[in-house]
Amino acid sequence: MKILQWQPNVPTILRGGRVVDPVLGLDEVTDVAFARGRITQVGSVGEDAQVIDVQNYVITPGLIDMHVHLRDPGQTEKEDISSGTLAAAVGGFSRIVAMPNTDPPVDSAEHLSRMLPYMRKNANVKIEPTVTLTMAAKGEAVSDLRGLRRKGASAATDDGRCIQGSAVMFEVLQCAKDAGIAVLDHCEDVGISRHASLNAGDVAQEKGVGGQSPAAEEVMVARDIVLARTTGYPVHIQHVSTAGSVELIRWAKQQGIRVSAEATPHHLSLTEEAIRRCGTYAKVNPPLRTEADRQEVIRGVRDGTISVIATDHAPHTRADKDGTVEEAAFGIAGLESAIPVSLSCLYHEHGMPLIELVAAFTQGPREVLGLDAGTLAPGAPADITILAPDKEVRIDSSRFHSKASNSPFHGNTYKGAAAATVVDGMPVRSG
Repeated sequence: MKILQWQPNVPTILRGGRVVDPVLGLDEVTDVAFARGRITQVGSVGEDAQVIDVQNYVITPGLIDMHVHLRDPGQTEKEDISSGTLAAAVGGFSRIVAMPNTDPPVDSAEHLSRMLPYMRKNANVKIEPTVTLTMAAKGEAVSDLRGLRRKGASAATDDGRCIQGSAVMFEVLQCAKDAGIAVLDHCEDVGISRHASLNAGDVAQEKGVGGQSPAAEEVMVARDIVLARTTGYPVHIQHVSTAGSVELIRWAKQQGIRVSAEATPHHLSLTEEAIRRCGTYAKVNPPLRTEADRQEVIRGVRDGTISVIATDHAPHTRADKDGTVEEAAFGIAGLESAIPVSLSCLYHEHGMPLIELVAAFTQGPREVLGLDAGTLAPGAPADITILAPDKEVRIDSSRFHSKASNSPFHGNTYKGAAAATVVDGMPVRSG
């Protein structure tokens, strides 16, 4: 049933929903009003506006996915700005953070200046652009982070290519501190990982391929913690996958070191066993780990050690994912499955309070990136997600709005769904 059919550009009230806003500390049945693209009031509201009945739904600040690959420019056969942001809207995200590993990478002010108008013209939701930490993401010369920040970059990352030299990473953090730009890091010591396809363990041995030791991730997590402590500047650890990484990050936070971290829905819900069922569609980097690792990542999300859930949406063509385990590309198209998987795993199965789960998609990214988004406070952008947390949905990747269908969740049924997405007071997806 369509729940968001209203006259645009007039004051609107969403009435009778369960409103969950971690920034406001709010979890109660009440109203949300907005006008001219901004939230005007949360609470009992009068009738001087069009009223939309949202009883039995959960109203949250617009969800934010801070780890998305849009492949545009350079690999638009996999995804582009329009298709990727439509998938985001369908998935319940009003804002996404686009990784810079396009072709060519976004590593200069000139490139970013060309990209921003193109993004705005073709996007269905809001995009926060990122740039590379080093030129061409080669891990050598540091990018002009101050100039890129002035041009509108929200964060910097060599996503997928961890800077191997600690001296370079040290310089990066010093430059980022000067620029005031967030640093996001994919932690992988390639001398240890050797770019292996799977987790080091029984499944890799069974498939006859090399395995990535958890140490490949943990060594770089430890390094980043030390450098964050030394420089006094925060580092955000992307897609945490091992119990050891969670332990290190928990310790760092206890010491007051400025680090944050994210987990993906696939690392929260799957283990290396998924390779046996789903083949290369479960091949990701970092790889799916053991059940003990998965449980510790879940514990990290539940106790706040990991403050963000992000999809690491990595769309690929069928040709990219077909073939042998060693030949296939890493990655999952995750935008349209993230909410059902996360609600099922964390809220329904593990009893995580809904306000804490919503925080991982709103307050967490807001704090890491310093955004004005992620809240329904009066004056904030009227970016809203409407959830149906008890609705059963079957994931059908052949019907994804993304160009890609590489999903290990295909055919599975989950409990919980995104019902609608609103951007600046305008419904961009409803169903």
